[in-house]
Amino acid sequence: MRKHTVVITIGCAGLLIAAFLLLRSDYSTFLSWWLAVLAIGIAFLPLTSHLFRSFTDRGWIFSKVFGIAVSGYLMFALCAAGIAPFNAVLCIVCVLIAAAVCFAVFLFLTRRKGSDFGETTPEISFELILFEELLFILFFMLWAFFTGFKPEALSTEKFMDYGFMQTMMRSDTLPAPDMWYAGETINYYYGGQYYAVFLTKLTAARVEVTYNLAKALIAAFAFTMPFSIVWHLYNDRKGTQVRKPAAAAAAGLLGGAAVSLAGNMHYVLYGLFGSTFKLSGYEDYWFPSSTRYIGHNPENGDACIHEFPSYSYVLGDLHAHVVNIIFVLLFIGLLYAWLRNRENERIKENASGQNAAGIIISTLKDPYLWILGLLIGIYKWTNYWDFIIYFTVALIAFVLQAIRQNREPAIVSAFRILIRFVVMLALSIVAALPFTMTFDSMFQGIALAAHHSALYQLAVLWGLPVISVVLLFVFVLKGTLRHESDLEFPERTGPVKRFVSGMTLSDMTALMLGICAIGLIIIPELVYIKDIYSDGYSRSNTMFKLTYQAYIMFGMSMIYAIFRIFSDAKKLVSEIISVVLMTAFLSTCLYFPYSVECWFGNVLNTDGYKGLDADAFLTTTIPDDAGGIYWLQDNVQGSPVVLEANGTSYTQYCRVSAMTGLPTVSGWYTHEWLWRNDVGELNNRNDEVEQIYTSSDEEVVQELIDKYNVEYIFVGKYEREKYPELNEELLKELGGIVYAGAGETPTYIIKISS
Repeated sequence: MRKHTVVITIGCAGLLIAAFLLLRSDYSTFLSWWLAVLAIGIAFLPLTSHLFRSFTDRGWIFSKVFGIAVSGYLMFALCAAGIAPFNAVLCIVCVLIAAAVCFAVFLFLTRRKGSDFGETTPEISFELILFEELLFILFFMLWAFFTGFKPEALSTEKFMDYGFMQTMMRSDTLPAPDMWYAGETINYYYGGQYYAVFLTKLTAARVEVTYNLAKALIAAFAFTMPFSIVWHLYNDRKGTQVRKPAAAAAAGLLGGAAVSLAGNMHYVLYGLFGSTFKLSGYEDYWFPSSTRYIGHNPENGDACIHEFPSYSYVLGDLHAHVVNIIFVLLFIGLLYAWLRNRENERIKENASGQNAAGIIISTLKDPYLWILGLLIGIYKWTNYWDFIIYFTVALIAFVLQAIRQNREPAIVSAFRILIRFVVMLALSIVAALPFTMTFDSMFQGIALAAHHSALYQLAVLWGLPVISVVLLFVFVLKGTLRHESDLEFPERTGPVKRFVSGMTLSDMTALMLGICAIGLIIIPELVYIKDIYSDGYSRSNTMFKLTYQAYIMFGMSMIYAIFRIFSDAKKLVSEIISVVLMTAFLSTCLYFPYSVECWFGNVLNTDGYKGLDADAFLTTTIPDDAGGIYWLQDNVQGSPVVLEANGTSYTQYCRVSAMTGLPTVSGWYTHEWLWRNDVGELNNRNDEVEQIYTSSDEEVVQELIDKYNVEYIFVGKYEREKYPELNEELLKELGGIVYAGAGETPTYIIKISS
């Protein structure tokens, strides 16, 4: 073994030992997840290594996510179709089946004759693979450790995320019951939480711990996957393997930091140097301020959201858009691998590929389209916005690849693009069917934006990556024009084709990501998707979901641009510009330690580590109700309805359903309004919950209990607070008390008599 390989291997072992010391009692779950993900990655590596055969790491880190995506989807599809229950044994079986199928596909692809992909394969780098694993362990451990300082599933929307997971842990059917709308199933994008539950059941772990561990896992992937993408982009920037591993590693590390650790220039200007520059609006700068700038400082009736991954990891909500980061990065990696494989051959289309039937057949034989179509279909279930975004990105990639293809007539290329589009769309629709067949869309149309962001605010948030991408465009354009005479083009070749064909694939991919990101910034200034949010929040959700993906694309394209310009520039001015851009970017990375300290406290003092148990806070925050909630967790099987007081969103109401996964009649108001858009029925449920708790008419109360199949009634702090006229005497006549706390006004649970 080479010296570096030994050192990195020792480093991985050292990190696992450090994790044992830092994570304490949570280490066994941490280790089981790392081993499970490692095993999944190895099981799916044969096919992944073929798909990423132009990568020197053979898609090592992508193989883990690919395996999770495919095997988890198989379990979901079988369960949603009513073929198999959602349990631990079937999760393991699905991993084995999916791995076997993928291995069979690998054998077919590598043994078939006349393959379209016969490019020269670069030498595999085991050092790079081990280094990626070291990075993965490092960030998995660090984020798990940080989270242990504030593990409680409390505040913001954690009740929703944790409740989804608890509900699916209890259920062997999908979609699982809606814990806040008894009698109905979840009508939201629950795919992200599902995958966390899939890994939880697969490893026989406790959901109280894996709720937090899942966030750490995603953060680890969100560093290592961009690392691999940027490493390969930079290493191949001249069209061939440059083989400068130190420079490529530096670019990869900063690419990973740009996607998963950095903030934006808002923090630099207002947080770091706000007092120096005399910028007003924040008496005490707080780390969420970087995500609430447009419409908030100054307030103008257009409150917008522009979050980014590092904020998400610190805040700790396990939302759909957060979990989907790993599948989005897998999509980008696969798309780049597809472009590289096509590039290396410049597509030697055989005769059968020049007619309509041949094009259709060759397209259907392309494994990348099947996997990309599956991923986009999964997005409909994990985070629908990403379905639209990355379908568009893929289509742009198809067009750019066709432009670079000099051997085909335009009509043939156009037809090939159309077939790819249709095939991928059809595959995504079929893949999404297990979800869409039971889902009622919340889409209410598209409207023109009545509000627009101030130009200076857009510049603060997005100026740095936009400038980097624009400079890369200028740099590449000048280089292409300079060397245009060295390239051979057919007569009457247009300037667009000359430019796209003349640049390297790395340049084209980085520019594609950067320009797509710019488009995502512009769209909310023009239109927005209508939902229940209106008036001053109308374009908030649109900006949030679009710019979140823009941030991810910008992270990789910006770092590539800075390194590309600096390493290949021959003028001092270009080097100075690169240094300035790099300095500005590195200053945004200071957001990471600042936000960690703001939210978690002093993480250097290991005494502050509380563990990863997400519901341990119950004993200190709502101690009177904690015993009753724990009793339900330990003694109630399945998903019987437990009545509790309903309340407004983002409060501690509905704590029983959120912590146990047991459905209640009515939950967080705004969330159910968003998910179902039926205010009349929601208000009716709220009124009937109040009737059950306060009415003196036993017949009416019994009818309502029968209507919603209520089996347990929870009476505690929030029920007494919500309903001052609580009729406890009547409630106790409905059944027997199965749990009773201590004190003058104890929390108790009534089991309804059958």
